[in-house]
Amino acid sequence: MRAGPGHDRRVSDVEELAGPSEWAAPGQVGVGPWPGGPASWPQDPRYDPELLEHGDARNVVDAYRYWRRDAVAADLVRRAHPFHVAIENFGHDHNIGTVVRTANAFAAAGVHIVGRRRWNRRGAMVTDRYLRVHHHEDVEALADFANTHNLAVVAVDNTPGAERIETARLPRECVLLFGQEGPGVTGEARAAAALTVSIAQFGSTRSINAGVAAGIAMHAWVRQHADLDAAW
Repeated sequence: MRAGPGHDRRVSDVEELAGPSEWAAPGQVGVGPWPGGPASWPQDPRYDPELLEHGDARNVVDAYRYWRRDAVAADLVRRAHPFHVAIENFGHDHNIGTVVRTANAFAAAGVHIVGRRRWNRRGAMVTDRYLRVHHHEDVEALADFANTHNLAVVAVDNTPGAERIETARLPRECVLLFGQEGPGVTGEARAAAALTVSIAQFGSTRSINAGVAAGIAMHAWVRQHADLDAAW
């Protein structure tokens, strides 16, 4: 997927918390102004006149070029898969931005931050602006959300008794729950889970990065349940 040109500038503390306006990479371009000028602009209300006039260098797939941000977000709701992603954030985990970005790529129905509100939005590369991001004070609140929406909680952690995700059957409507880097899923989270799955490892390290684990688990869900013909 292509990304647009970057802007060399100092990032303020406020922007670090809020995230960049758009992700961009030097040397890469999106698309320029709509060919033919205003007379040829599409009349579809999903299109943004500013982007049509000046070009679209955002990190979006070509199907969403020139669309307004709220129009893209609305279409992602329509396309969303019936799984959610949750990650515990009791110690300000810096992997959350990566988890959010991956959840966007796999069209998760929502992302849930459990614990502290502050998280690394820059790592999300703006994708949080297209997703439904929920906050829960604790695991109990997340479990209440899951029960209300008939979602099975699936903890992802390499703990004794966990089923291998490579062979487990993941529920179609579920919340994939991840712990923090280091301690992993908390005891409260494991207790709330209907299923705990582990990722097979073959090297010397006892665990893998939480952002990587989240991507593996989401793709396992996609392999089992997604309509691959709907992928870009």
